[in-house]
Amino acid sequence: MKVAKVHSIEKTPKKKLLEWYKLLVLGRMIDERAPNYLKQALGWSYHAPYAGHDGIQLAIGQIFDKKLDHLFPYYRDMQTALSAGCSAEELILNGISKSTDLASGGRHMSNHFAKPEWNIHNVSSCTGNHTLHAVGVARGMKRYKHKGVAISSQGESSTSEGYCYEAINGASTEKLPVIFVFQDNGYGISVPKRDQTANEFAADNFTGFKNLKIIHCDGKDVFDSMNAMIAAKDHALKHSEPVIVHAHCIRIGNHSNSDKHELYRDEKEIADALKQDPLPKYKKLILKAGLKASDLEKIEKESKDELMAAHKAAVKAPQPTPESIWDFIIPESYAGDKYDNGTHSEEGEPIKFITALNETLKAEFRHNKDTFIWGQDMANKEKGGIFNVSKGMQQEFGIERVFNGPIAEDYILGTANGMSRFRDDIRIVVEGAEFADYFWPAMEQYIECSHDYWRSNGAFSPNVTIRLASGGYIGGGLYHSQNLEGNLAGIPGVRIVCPSFADDAAGLLRTSMRSKGPTLYLEPKSLYNSKEAMTVVPDDFEVPFGVARTRRKGTDLSIITYGNTTHFSLAVAEKLAEEGINIEVVDLRSIVPMDEQAIIKTVSKTNRCLVVHEDKVFGGFGGEIVAFINDNCFEELDAPVKRVGSTFTPVGFNRILEKATLPNADKIEEAVRSLLAY
Repeated sequence: MKVAKVHSIEKTPKKKLLEWYKLLVLGRMIDERAPNYLKQALGWSYHAPYAGHDGIQLAIGQIFDKKLDHLFPYYRDMQTALSAGCSAEELILNGISKSTDLASGGRHMSNHFAKPEWNIHNVSSCTGNHTLHAVGVARGMKRYKHKGVAISSQGESSTSEGYCYEAINGASTEKLPVIFVFQDNGYGISVPKRDQTANEFAADNFTGFKNLKIIHCDGKDVFDSMNAMIAAKDHALKHSEPVIVHAHCIRIGNHSNSDKHELYRDEKEIADALKQDPLPKYKKLILKAGLKASDLEKIEKESKDELMAAHKAAVKAPQPTPESIWDFIIPESYAGDKYDNGTHSEEGEPIKFITALNETLKAEFRHNKDTFIWGQDMANKEKGGIFNVSKGMQQEFGIERVFNGPIAEDYILGTANGMSRFRDDIRIVVEGAEFADYFWPAMEQYIECSHDYWRSNGAFSPNVTIRLASGGYIGGGLYHSQNLEGNLAGIPGVRIVCPSFADDAAGLLRTSMRSKGPTLYLEPKSLYNSKEAMTVVPDDFEVPFGVARTRRKGTDLSIITYGNTTHFSLAVAEKLAEEGINIEVVDLRSIVPMDEQAIIKTVSKTNRCLVVHEDKVFGGFGGEIVAFINDNCFEELDAPVKRVGSTFTPVGFNRILEKATLPNADKIEEAVRSLLAY
């Protein structure tokens, strides 16, 4: 794509040339000083110098509008952040990880610059994954007719990541106003780009994409970079289409302060890179154009003074306190007050689990017009999800709010994270995968959701409910019968719930959708149409997180359970009641947070406990429950705590194999009798 030459040495006002020189000089001074902080044991233990990327980074920051645009810089984008308006002090505070660092308060790795109030986002160390977040923000811009662009910046090597392809494919499919900047310096740490792609330039990998413009520029040249970024922004705004700006840069120094480029670059290559340094070339150019050397010398002195003042202020800034690790793990959840501890005594016609989900989704979409849902097979004509949970939603709420995602789980969840960044009142529900077993490609984005709130020091939380149809008992076999909670519960920052009955399905979904922060909502799919799971569901029913429900009171033994196995446990309790054995069944409903007081109360009451869940015993969440009981109720126990769950094998497709693997009433009864006989 040809670009107009808006800026050149002749066309650009001298005042602007001097402003740019000030930014280039000050940025380079900070860049070169950063390693000294590590030597002096003051911090900045990770620093990726940007020298050689000066032109493109200056241009990104200059076209960024903090009132309209959203910027996702990567770890080498120091000059970008400075050009976008961050101060020298703010950059140093980030570098030495002080508590007043705007990006994260010292929680995130140094050289990850951000300013949330200006929509300069705190991005992950997982390179390139913020492309998905930028696409999500751009989707929000398009939905709300907002005149801005999302800008994602990264190195050329991270474009090899699958989620980068997903982001660009989705942005071109949806025609979204997002600019992807590839800063190509030829290396991914020590890996030359010939080992990344067969094409010489990463942008050429995307030439077949429709609705996508590609612009190449010299990232070392201020004017070529500025014209490229201006053209990219104009096109994205005018056509609501994504643009790739491939900036050809040079890496003058090491990849970072933990790298030694002499190990893989010879002396000639290093010397040639130094000769291409953009800063002295720009200085020479503007002097030749008639700017006074005295004016440049004045700028250099002012920059040095500004740097020293910023240094002194940053060094004096407070360090994070140890106890602050507990701040901003997850936002406060929605606190409903209509129902006491998520219980009710309402009478009426019982409805199915799946009906409760469908009706609650629709009710919440009517309650909040800024609610969206997407996923695979979510809505096409009369289709409403693979299990029809979202049936009728697109017809009522329209394709702008209820729509299909591509078969790309990372994209589905990553753009949910991104779109929720556009406005704090937005609430998003995604069907993270058609079956929970297929969720694994989205795990990288799940991790992002889990620590976004903590990492940003409370500045941002993805307000996303992740729905997954989980569990077995349907003859599904591999990829259709898995439970995830045992694998995911150890990741802080996400609530995990798993209802057993229709009313709890409705109440927990409502609370999830009204809360800030991410919730993993597990739906035992064998209960969708189960008669045992049918209940009366009051209008606007609410169930708080972390509150268990005693399904059956008893005195002889406690069963702690959730999901599918709640029904097996209740069946066993009723059967043994005929023999005079009185079993208490506690349905956790919420796994993270877990109702610790309910566990202590029931174990202290019965003095014997069986933990039952569908997932594997080995590595399953039941191990955490047992550990909690041992730590808090050991003196109350008259017998060891036992567990019932799946075998440590995959779930087979043949029904005989499935039955041998999954827990059932017979296995629970056997464990109960064993415990009572102890």
